Amino acid sequence: MTMQKNAFLPALTAHIFSAAKASRGKAPSERELAEHFAVSRGQIREALAILEAMQVVERRAKSGIYLNEKHAGIEAMAFYARAGIPLEPRQIYEAVEVRKIHEIKAAEMAAERATEENFERLQEILEASEKCIAEGKGLFVLDHDFHLEIVRATQNTVFYNICTTFYSLSEKRLPIYFQKEERNRLSHIEHQQIFEALRSRDGVLARALMNTHLRGAQSYWTELLEAKTDDPKD
Repeated sequence: MTMQKNAFLPALTAHIFSAAKASRGKAPSERELAEHFAVSRGQIREALAILEAMQVVERRAKSGIYLNEKHAGIEAMAFYARAGIPLEPRQIYEAVEVRKIHEIKAAEMAAERATEENFERLQEILEASEKCIAEGKGLFVLDHDFHLEIVRATQNTVFYNICTTFYSLSEKRLPIYFQKEERNRLSHIEHQQIFEALRSRDGVLARALMNTHLRGAQSYWTELLEAKTDDPKD
């Protein structure tokens, strides 16, 4: 059965990633990819053009198609994460670090720019978080919503889109992070403190609280990635 046009992009990327890892970075040819996915070479060429624009792959004259891991942009890394392709530990750590820098500034800006609609949405998320904790559920979805609402409160859509991309890199790990009950409770308490600072229009306090809040998450990622790097099976 012929696949819908470009609907196979994640599968194509995963296949290229796997094949290239086994061939010193070189991907299968257009013909081989077309045969593997039972689609036309034109469809493969169009999909490869998208991946090339995202810096996932690069074409080398008279040589072929190669995986472009070292120079992959943030959009490419987010695409890898959504496609279930493992990122390098260093890539994940650096993305978490940059996300922290963005969100600390976002808290400061949101204290000045947040609207009543933003405050109402944050309050709804906090109330839903309390309910989840009472039911013994993890806050991974609501944590995502809370942080992105603060970024939304900056009223800067470019800022929001950047942070949304960073979240794509860690969203599959969030359920693991929020498995522990105490981590859910602590996160909720810190969210409440950040909300109160925002509500009081205290940008300095909101920034400091967000810094402290994200420091704990960054420590978790650092420990996790160091353990993965030291694992002899990796």
